[in-house]
Amino acid sequence: MRVPQDERFRAEARRIDLRWNCEDCALFDPIGECVHGYPVRNHLRARYEDPAADLLFCKDFDLI
Repeated sequence: MRVPQDERFRAEARRIDLRWNCEDCALFDPIGECVHGYPVRNHLRARYEDPAADLLFCKDFDLI
């Protein structure tokens, strides 16, 4: 699912400490890959430093 990222989302995500990136997922292994083999490039935290990047949420995200 792709969602435009806006300042309201960014502010709310900071306020509630929202976690949705691979680095926050129990299925992300120490070598930087998804244990299910899904591509992680578009889900990594660093991607969202660009405020124009669409938000992408993984269907298998499992909070640590």
